[in-house]
Amino acid sequence: MAAVVAIGLAAAAVQWLLTHWWVLVLTAVVVSVAGGLWYQQARQRAEWARVRARALRLRIAELDALDHRAFEFAIRDLMRRDGCKAERLGGAGDNACDVRAVDPAGRVWAIQCKHRRNGDRGSAVGVGVLQQVNGTARQIHGADIAVVLTNGRFSSKSIPWGKENRIHLVDRRVLGEWAAGSRPLWDLLDRIPPPRRPTALS
Repeated sequence: MAAVVAIGLAAAAVQWLLTHWWVLVLTAVVVSVAGGLWYQQARQRAEWARVRARALRLRIAELDALDHRAFEFAIRDLMRRDGCKAERLGGAGDNACDVRAVDPAGRVWAIQCKHRRNGDRGSAVGVGVLQQVNGTARQIHGADIAVVLTNGRFSSKSIPWGKENRIHLVDRRVLGEWAAGSRPLWDLLDRIPPPRRPTALS
């Protein structure tokens, strides 16, 4: 009985719409206009976000004041500022990669962040951290560039170990220059691999 009633109501509704076809046209116009306005506003918000990201500048003292989680998000945002597609992976099971990014040249970055509350007066980042990154950056994250980044310092043994194993070390000085300036990180590091795809600068 309910099915018969439903079919009857549907048939009546279709008949009414066929008789009053202008209602369908008006609805389509309203939906199209509303959709167009929504799309335009979404594009404008995205453009404003890109402008704000490009203007991002951080002082080293601001980075020191963050907790480790906020520090990882700040590094993600700095990579985005420089035109990368970047995401934060930090947390349990991140396989020694807190931020994974793809730069405008198509290179994949795996960045392990080590925040020190006391800056360069805190404990030095040692070889053990670099060994973890070396075991996962390329094999698991597909990285062309493996980075260990800190607002502190590296131990004396970790510096040559990093060079031998193609792990880029970003210490407090390099981080401060990158975060406060307008040059992308790859302009501040040595031995960066060539672009994966042609760019306007290549």
